[in-house]
Amino acid sequence: MKVEWTDYAEMCRDQVSDYIFDSFGAKRMEKFMQEVDHIVSMLVRSPNIGSIDPLFADRSSTYRSIIINGLSKMVYRIVDDIVYIVGFWDTRREPTAQAEQVKEKT
Repeated sequence: MKVEWTDYAEMCRDQVSDYIFDSFGAKRMEKFMQEVDHIVSMLVRSPNIGSIDPLFADRSSTYRSIIINGLSKMVYRIVDDIVYIVGFWDTRREPTAQAEQVKEKT
């Protein structure tokens, strides 16, 4: 299994990371990025570990999500042997608006 990030997901992850750095410092940001890397490595081994995300029920593909550190959500879908990470956001933000930003195509 291989993992690929969409440009949108990478941008959002970086925004969350920058916020953590600005608000809580470099050590907390590094810990957050380690948590993200750990989840990504778990997806390589077990891509179905995330819950099917109801925000994407109207889409033709099945989207799954995983909550990271209780405050961030990583959204992905599986196509053949590739896990596409398509969304990433702070869970305190309005979820429907965030989901609408995730494009159907990879």
